[in-house]
Amino acid sequence: MEKEFLQIIQKNQGIVHKVCSIYCDIEEDRKDLFQEIVAQLWKSYPSFRKESKFSTWMYRVALNTAITSFKKNKRRPDQKRLSYENFQIAEEKYDTETEENIKLLNRAIAQLTGIEKSIMLLFLENKKYEEIADITGITQNYVRVKMNRIKKKLKKLMVTQD
Repeated sequence: MEKEFLQIIQKNQGIVHKVCSIYCDIEEDRKDLFQEIVAQLWKSYPSFRKESKFSTWMYRVALNTAITSFKKNKRRPDQKRLSYENFQIAEEKYDTETEENIKLLNRAIAQLTGIEKSIMLLFLENKKYEEIADITGITQNYVRVKMNRIKKKLKKLMVTQD
């Protein structure tokens, strides 16, 4: 069972990396969250009933773990680290409009709630509303409503950041 689990994780590890990158700005935090998610996947693996695709189940476990971690860290503001942008360190930046728009979008996404981040991540992964609903455990109709609200919220956030 362990060998099978490791093979599946290796094949689908991109899902975990994407979830980690959307919830964590700092590399160390991403690594910690990655380990936490893999541990949770291993703990939950025996209960995987194969009623859905493995990737759907994996997204669900990864997002639930990330949201729980996100909420836990939000309650402890003393545990927050300084963001990289707070340091006066010169870094090489691409001065293209696309790069700036991506950074602007990422900063706006960082301000979303846990479930909103999950929905946005899956939407950016070109998941259909039906699959987003399966992964997040909310109805397809509510995903549509939430997605419209998220888009409006992101537009507003991006305008205020500009």
